[in-house]
Amino acid sequence: MTESFLDLDNQHGALGETHREIGDINLAYMLLAQKLVKQDMASAMFRLGITQDLADLLSGMSLSQIVKLAASNMLLCTFRIESAPMLAVATEEKASGLQTAHMSILMAARQVQATAVYA
Repeated sequence: MTESFLDLDNQHGALGETHREIGDINLAYMLLAQKLVKQDMASAMFRLGITQDLADLLSGMSLSQIVKLAASNMLLCTFRIESAPMLAVATEEKASGLQTAHMSILMAARQVQATAVYA
């Protein structure tokens, strides 16, 4: 009986640790995203897969707003490699420049498809 309570405490501790890790990732991601947007908005929009409206909002956020948003237990970044073929391209043993170009083409095509859905 005591073991089940200990297991439950360990699960809650692991869950709390996971939420802290998500918060850390969110904060790092939001700070990097804002930095990228402020440095070169067009490039950041492509790299982050975001719209002009979101880039404008992101560039104007205060540190306290970013910290508050990052505290969510939901990941704010998304995994953009959504299929096995895209993952295969990303992990192939190719020349770095060729692999980067291939991934850029795939991501650009994905972005165009996503933009067409929202238009």
